[in-house]
Amino acid sequence: MHTVHTRSVFPGISLTCVKTDKFKTGCLSVNLISSLRRATAASSALLPQVLRRGTKELPDMERIASALDELYGARIEPTLKKKGELQCIGFYADFPDDRFIPDAGGVLEKTISLTGGMLLSPVMRDNLLLEDYIDSEKKNLIDDIRAGINDKRGYAIDRLLEEMCADEAYGINKLGSETEVNAITPQSLTAHYRGLLDNSRIELIYCGSAEPERVESALRSALHGLSERNDFNMPQTEIVLYPPVNSPNIIKEALDVSQGKLAVGFRLGKAMKDAPDYPAMMVFNAVYGSGVTSKLFLNVREKLALCYYAGSALDKHKGVMIVSSGIEFSKYKTALDEILAQLGHIKNGDVSDLELLSAKRSVITSIKSAMDRPSGLLELYFDSLIAAVRYDPGELCDMIEKVTLDDVVESAGEIGTDTIYFLTDGGDADDA
Repeated sequence: MHTVHTRSVFPGISLTCVKTDKFKTGCLSVNLISSLRRATAASSALLPQVLRRGTKELPDMERIASALDELYGARIEPTLKKKGELQCIGFYADFPDDRFIPDAGGVLEKTISLTGGMLLSPVMRDNLLLEDYIDSEKKNLIDDIRAGINDKRGYAIDRLLEEMCADEAYGINKLGSETEVNAITPQSLTAHYRGLLDNSRIELIYCGSAEPERVESALRSALHGLSERNDFNMPQTEIVLYPPVNSPNIIKEALDVSQGKLAVGFRLGKAMKDAPDYPAMMVFNAVYGSGVTSKLFLNVREKLALCYYAGSALDKHKGVMIVSSGIEFSKYKTALDEILAQLGHIKNGDVSDLELLSAKRSVITSIKSAMDRPSGLLELYFDSLIAAVRYDPGELCDMIEKVTLDDVVESAGEIGTDTIYFLTDGGDADDA
């Protein structure tokens, strides 16, 4: 069991404490949340990597590693997440719970202090972030961007979203582009850093056994440099309910690949209006394509053998669903038709009691599995903070249990196909 306590640390900085005695470690995430923009995506992606390299007191990785060793193997890692059209950067720290370390001397406070030092007191020269660290991390980030094309499944999804959301922030890669990375200078990154500290929403989430008052006190001490900020509301994601009139847009791209990659993007329609019914949406996704009991897996992959894999993923923050599939080049149309046909079956209510039960069990098991890890529990609460409708993970499981077939059909009712992307080898494929 756990209890949740929320409070404001400073203007625009909120703390969520998930208090539990279940784990032997505690964890903390520091999240600077801003709108995803093409002009700043690469700088935001690079920034936490640079900040992690050194503080004024510990100006290099060697001394930071030594300090973490003294904290019984605590870890502090940079984070980068894309939630809807929000870019969330910061740090994730985990550390042993003081209860299990006699005379530990406040591991929690010391870890939080070091995390605060990385955020607010990075090593600088002439009031600029160090050029050596920036150049080194730019090379790493460019390598990550270039590596994207090697993962053809992920590449197809990225290209789908680039085309489907070309006029929306959602189509921007959270890493930015290679050109944008190359343009970053110590002057531009330092200015971006200071702008984020001044203008972003900051969400702090702690999971562990410490009392909320103790965590808040440690954070107030570590982040006192931010006490004079203005308050900021959570940035918002633009929701597009329906595909364009002339959809679907069909895009075929040729690369040297041995297997076709089919990615289909959908808009969720009325399911995203007002207060979205997240439990029904999650169960629908499990019925359709998420997991080994789904229609896509059992029918398109197993029964009809039209693909090597097929699955659906839902971004409930944006109102977008993606189906990703690996197919033989010649089976493009057949596989696409069957993927869409399975969605039609759900819209018509063609879902057995066993399919519905299996879907609910799958979703609940996934949530409870996350709740069995401190990092997973923390991530569930962070996801809720971003969502249009906030929820407690335990309450969410109870709501999922109560989802009916009518709820699933209602969620699927206005889902529309927006964009179809097919990555091929350039040979002949059956017509669209």
